[in-house]
Amino acid sequence: MSVLLFFKFWYDYAIYLNKLELMDTIIEGKNKNKKNKRLIILVSIFLILAVLSFLALTKKRSLNVKRGEIAVKTVTEDYFEDFIVFQAKVEPLTSTLINIVEGGSVQEIFVANGDYVKEGQPLVRLYNPNTELSYMQQETSMIEQINNLHKARLDLRNQELNLEKDRVAIEHDFNDAKNEYELNKKLYEKEIIAKNDWTITQEKYRYQQERRSIIKQTVEKEKEANAMQLTQMNKSLAIMEKSLEILRQNKQNFLITASFSGRLSSFEPVLGKTYNAGETLGKIDVMEGYKLLANVDEFYLDKVSVGQKGQVDYKGAMIPVTVTKVIQEVKEGRFMVELNFEADKDLELQQGLSFGVRLKLSEKEKAVVIPKGSFYRETAGKWIFKLEGDKAVVQPIEIGRENPLYYEVKSGLEPGDKVITSNYKDYERIEILNIEESN
Repeated sequence: MSVLLFFKFWYDYAIYLNKLELMDTIIEGKNKNKKNKRLIILVSIFLILAVLSFLALTKKRSLNVKRGEIAVKTVTEDYFEDFIVFQAKVEPLTSTLINIVEGGSVQEIFVANGDYVKEGQPLVRLYNPNTELSYMQQETSMIEQINNLHKARLDLRNQELNLEKDRVAIEHDFNDAKNEYELNKKLYEKEIIAKNDWTITQEKYRYQQERRSIIKQTVEKEKEANAMQLTQMNKSLAIMEKSLEILRQNKQNFLITASFSGRLSSFEPVLGKTYNAGETLGKIDVMEGYKLLANVDEFYLDKVSVGQKGQVDYKGAMIPVTVTKVIQEVKEGRFMVELNFEADKDLELQQGLSFGVRLKLSEKEKAVVIPKGSFYRETAGKWIFKLEGDKAVVQPIEIGRENPLYYEVKSGLEPGDKVITSNYKDYERIEILNIEESN
């Protein structure tokens, strides 16, 4: 930049001098010769500066490095397999959490971490006086409501009995009036009884007919209403009794028992410590097989899928595994992968063991590859230093897939090329490396 500024200064100065001399009204021969000489000198300076500026701008920046300071690798054509390697831990195939349903302080601990427990076996007893008192009050209230419903149902039944008695009495009165009516009718026809007595008999019979009809309708309606009430009461009683049963079961939640048979893990309750509802005291591992759990870098989230095959090294033998679950949720840049052993019956596995999993993402195929190195951090795979004799020059490249060992080269390099794969941190803005032999 300083060279360019210097060049611009002399160029502007030459133009300025030329303008001054053109403004002179009297031009002498001697002055004209001086002007020409000065102009030639200025033009020469301009040309020299222009050449120096061009050379300064187009000259490639270089740096001398010792051969022992760099890592040189050879580009090859080989079978490329897209795979990843990650660590996974052995976990039981099935586990269940020990959750607290009703919060309280730990009153008794019946087992220890690592013990084998059976389904229904007591593990911990909690104590919460406020909740227990609340349960007692609720239970008392429910029992009282159940008793009231039973009493109301009994009252309805008694009411039905009274209605039935009334119906029987009315039916008896009606039959008496009917018999009297039929008898007096015959007597009246034979003129044995007076007309006045026959009129009274007819009126009594009519009254008992209407009375019987009204009472009968009333009894039927009362029975229908009572039947509906009884149905509602029976439903309410069933709900109340079920609620009471659940309440009594909830009272048992202070005693935490094993929901499955298995081995306790992460089970560390503390006497006297208060735990809230929903907290976890540990888990029960059902000892019927094992699986692998791994946290994998989110870069591979769209490359890992259920059904992919992999291998783990177990005592010198490669054991096949299969991806059975991929949890898409990313936490702290990693996601969870679950793998199953294709056959673990003959394996002496133990919870907590760690294995290096080699998961295959594609089949093997021929490709131009270079060994992985630190150069990728600075170049992002866009260029690399390629050796040409005792120099290394910048070579644009295009990187494709990668695995823990190699990068796939899609363009820019050929098999047999030698490249520098070590760190480029000190080579920023450098275009040529002059390689010197180490002493």
